[in-house]
Amino acid sequence: MNLIKRNTVPFPSIIDELLKPDWLGGMQSFNNNIPAVNIKETDTNFGIELAAPGKAKEDFNIEIDHNVLTISSEEKSEKEETQGKYTRKEFNYSSFRRAFTLPETVNTDSINAIYENGVLHVSLPKKEEALPKPKRLIEIG
Repeated sequence: MNLIKRNTVPFPSIIDELLKPDWLGGMQSFNNNIPAVNIKETDTNFGIELAAPGKAKEDFNIEIDHNVLTISSEEKSEKEETQGKYTRKEFNYSSFRRAFTLPETVNTDSINAIYENGVLHVSLPKKEEALPKPKRLIEIG
């Protein structure tokens, strides 16, 4: 755990997220409304895994605006049960919003997402010019 609090920007970049020891900038949170996120980089893409068990794929909203990827969810449910002379009414409301500033190397036209087994997987492919170039030999003339 860090003893020094960092001043963080409202929309950290994916690279900043990778370099942090934890995603709250040195503070632990026990707030269950904000799902945990794993971010992975390969040669060809970035991958975001967001843990959100118990949801359906329709519960998510993924947007890109000015190179900021925002993943959000809002769920409301209302249940009323009547048994004999007793009535019980239960409300449930849960929501979250996570935003990430995308690097210039991400091809925003090819982003896709899959929700399976309680995890939202977002694939952020890199632009062709950002991919590593294969090794080549140069002949000496």
